Amino acid sequence: MGFFKKGSKPAKSKYSKVNLNNEQEKQPQSDPLSLDLKENIQKVKQTLGNSDDIVIREIRIGKKKTIEAGIIYTDGLIDSASVQDFIMESLMLDLPQTETNEVNLEDFLLQLKETVLTVGEISDVSDYNSLFDSLLTGHVILLFKGIAKGFAIGMKGGKERSISEPTTENAIRGPREALTENIRTNTALIRRKINNPNLWVETKKIGKETKTTVSFMYIKGIVNDKIVDEVRNRLDRINIDSILESGYIEELIQDKTYTPFPTIYNSERPDVIASYLLEGRVAVLIDGTPFVLTVPALFVEFLHAPDDYYNRSDITTLIRFLRYIGLFVALLGPSLYIAITTFHQEMLPTPLLINLAAQREGVPFPAFIEAVIMEVTFEILRESGLRLPKAVGQAVSVVGTLVIGTAAVDAGIVSAAMVIVVSITAISSFIVSSYQLSISIRMLRFPFMALAASFGLFGIIVGLIALTLHLCSLRSFGVPYMAPFAPFIMDDQKDAIFRLPRWALFARPRLISQKNVKREDTPSPKPKS
Repeated sequence: MGFFKKGSKPAKSKYSKVNLNNEQEKQPQSDPLSLDLKENIQKVKQTLGNSDDIVIREIRIGKKKTIEAGIIYTDGLIDSASVQDFIMESLMLDLPQTETNEVNLEDFLLQLKETVLTVGEISDVSDYNSLFDSLLTGHVILLFKGIAKGFAIGMKGGKERSISEPTTENAIRGPREALTENIRTNTALIRRKINNPNLWVETKKIGKETKTTVSFMYIKGIVNDKIVDEVRNRLDRINIDSILESGYIEELIQDKTYTPFPTIYNSERPDVIASYLLEGRVAVLIDGTPFVLTVPALFVEFLHAPDDYYNRSDITTLIRFLRYIGLFVALLGPSLYIAITTFHQEMLPTPLLINLAAQREGVPFPAFIEAVIMEVTFEILRESGLRLPKAVGQAVSVVGTLVIGTAAVDAGIVSAAMVIVVSITAISSFIVSSYQLSISIRMLRFPFMALAASFGLFGIIVGLIALTLHLCSLRSFGVPYMAPFAPFIMDDQKDAIFRLPRWALFARPRLISQKNVKREDTPSPKPKS
């Protein structure tokens, strides 16, 4: 499969350097807990700077209230009502009436864990590192006097965003739920789609300061084990202070940095992530963001939409044709206009050529400068519309475009034809379903405009050849980025530009899942004779 071929060399050398830094920076061993409960509590207060959101409650339990215990948790990260119901009441009311001189403390903790505490997640804590990691990730810490060990009780809670509709991947038909910032909510949403014990999850802590939870999911028996190993290795090699969003991970594990095209796919829809897992991909989830990464990624994926698989195949195929047409118009619209009006006027019908010449009679700038002015202006309006509140942003983008375009034509700065070309180009860029690919096309539009202004159609052809060669050189976790076009795989053409009926999608992509390739065994539906 070639996981370290030409496209993967830069990433390999970068990761090797990071791995060397990891070996040089060895973490000091954590101090064990003290037998003195007061000393442990004082250590917590000093380390956290007496922070007001750290709640510490000291209690006495047992028959004569001689066993000293301490309850520590972070306000806002846990469910306070559960602390009262399942810890406080259990210790004060349900605890066996025993004394410290009647039973060994080790046996006492074991009895407490097995028969008293009515919670699902309980783990032992024996050092300060594990104590602080658990305390700051939504666990309740339970310590006792006379034993250098305690419990970390999982009671995560607090305020978080509820499950809502997707905001960046709208679909006319399909599920209306989106992922959230809680990683466990996200894994649960995906498991609801794939009720399979072979759906495995591996979790790591990344970030020396933030200690962000990062998980990756895959379906054992479908996924290529080499891809899983590569994902695991690249995550292990990350040495960074903080991980605040999936974009941090994306930049650190992608195959090639200096390319305008995204080589890692991301989505906020659990149904999309589930479909990619079923094709043999690996999903990377990061706590604190609703966007999940999937690898490997192919170029054709960024032109597919979620509801392509919920509508009939003929409708989907037609819409995909429109997307590919829109892709080329968004990339080459202004450059073709510049090349034809500047170098190849003979390609236009005479009436249209006379009309365009009349429009440009009072324009002081060449076509290239016109296009640059209008494109930059539109990009500014589009970006400002995204950053403003929704109600104001839509008004600014629409009204601003109409007013500025009309005023520019009336003032003789640009021609009316250029306004039309730029408007059609902008609308065509919206038909690309992936925001990442849309940005790439917007970036590449300007070099193609410069080539058209310099060499005409010959410059555009040279630019397309260079762009094609660059795309064919890219890889995503060892898989050719332009598959199934380059290399050409006939069996995978059934879900590239076209989408055949569901019963014809009998195999998974060949270069992604190399085992358990067959996924459909349903014959073509036939009406009764």
